[in-house]
Amino acid sequence: MRTNEISFRIRYSETDQMGVVYHGNYAQYLELARVEWLRSLGISYKSMEEGGIMLPVISLSINYLKPALYDDLITVKVILKKKPAVRIEFDYEITNEAGDLLVTANTVLVFMDTKRKRPTKCPQILLDKLNY
Repeated sequence: MRTNEISFRIRYSETDQMGVVYHGNYAQYLELARVEWLRSLGISYKSMEEGGIMLPVISLSINYLKPALYDDLITVKVILKKKPAVRIEFDYEITNEAGDLLVTANTVLVFMDTKRKRPTKCPQILLDKLNY
């Protein structure tokens, strides 16, 4: 399935007094990876919203294996699990520079029609980019 990776350095403001990334920040890292995954396909989340589609998260699961620390360079790999329909599901792996697996995660999002506030099918443009 389609994957993408993004790397960035942990900022001091993302850590606690021990220099360990605060657990709540990982949801933001996953979002960053998803948005860049879309961008790698030539689709911006902003353009999807302007086209009347939102993608709220309906499920989030995170497994913390090792801590990420201040100034670590981490890589977030996002993996599309299966062909999107009304829902789209991703797995994630977060590693550090040494290649240590720090976190695994999973999210499920739903395509939402912004006008009707109801779930809708995956936009055809995304399916076309994924060659489905």
